[in-house]
Amino acid sequence: MPATPVVNKLRFGIFMPPFNSPPTQNATTSLQRDVETIQLLDRLGYDEAWIGEHHSAGTEIIADPLTFIAHVGALTRHIKLGTGVVSLPYHHPLWIADRAILVDHLLRGRLMLGVGPGSLPTDAAMVGLEPAQLRPALGEDLDVLLRLLRTDERVTHRTDRYQVVEARTQLAPYSDPCFEIAVAATASPAGPILAGTHGLSLLSIGATTREGFDVLAHHWNVVEAEAAKHGRTTDRSRWRLVGPMHIAETKEQAIEDVRYGFDKFCEYTQRTLALPTFRAEGDTFEERVAWINETGLGVIGTPDEAITQIQRLMDQSDGGFGCYMMMQHDWANWEATQRHYELFARHVMPAFQPSQRRLLAAEEWARSRHGELDAKNGAAIQAWADKYAAEKTEAAGQA
Repeated sequence: MPATPVVNKLRFGIFMPPFNSPPTQNATTSLQRDVETIQLLDRLGYDEAWIGEHHSAGTEIIADPLTFIAHVGALTRHIKLGTGVVSLPYHHPLWIADRAILVDHLLRGRLMLGVGPGSLPTDAAMVGLEPAQLRPALGEDLDVLLRLLRTDERVTHRTDRYQVVEARTQLAPYSDPCFEIAVAATASPAGPILAGTHGLSLLSIGATTREGFDVLAHHWNVVEAEAAKHGRTTDRSRWRLVGPMHIAETKEQAIEDVRYGFDKFCEYTQRTLALPTFRAEGDTFEERVAWINETGLGVIGTPDEAITQIQRLMDQSDGGFGCYMMMQHDWANWEATQRHYELFARHVMPAFQPSQRRLLAAEEWARSRHGELDAKNGAAIQAWADKYAAEKTEAAGQA
């Protein structure tokens, strides 16, 4: 029997690496489309957008998510904006703390800071870091970053990558006591351990992969166990799951839509992105669509299939989570992509929010009283009509 969700209202958003493919596109217009995507989501009532940091490979072209967020923040009103993620081992933690605090002030509290080890090994290679160094470095750097953000103490710390000498940020965050901070996770327990240890939020970026789906409930158990061990608090509303989707009015239309760019995306994961945990399967368009739809990785289909996929994740999480984020991509052209986001907002999001439950309950109640009240209302209308006719007849007789 499915677990009862702890979270009453599911939030929705996107995780934008961004996948601007192919690299032959105009980079300036690709970035503008990324901006307009978030503006569209803001108008449609989405809750969050998380933006990635990458420096190589030619497709994920936002180098500094904090700069991008500061720009988009001025062009939106409601949507919260997060770094998804800052690759912390590439940076000096003092400067990340300072920049994040600045953006938090500029956005008046709409910033969320996500951190991770970095997903593109080509990025790490350019700054002389090996993949095996990144996760240990993240743990060390996160501790320094949190001391700078959460305390007034002066921090001194030395690694073989940087020094912090009696450092302290000159500004406190706009958000009191601090903006939300999240750690990325794929299949390993490294992210959940850090989230629980420090009382942070969790971004399950690999939630729908075979490995990530299998360990979903275990990951949250790790978060809770580590939080209890370190005297931290956490709750499922701060757990976010990521998965790819493209929906249309019919499954056939959705598949036709993604002929535009899906193959290029798959080839990027197979031949350029050195990330074994997220690699397309298949050599033909049809095999690759099956990789999405038949493995449970995501949905190329209809709003109803999107609802089924999210409920599947809800059940697998063994208690619910706080936010479902669609992975941003250029599988379809701009017009079909906008339609996808609109259909999702109109038909998928309400299925997991209290407003729909109340609307359906109101409809069910009205239908249960329909026969009785319809007869009463009809009789009342007829009585007034009869009364008016009688009065008119009486007046005519008196004349």
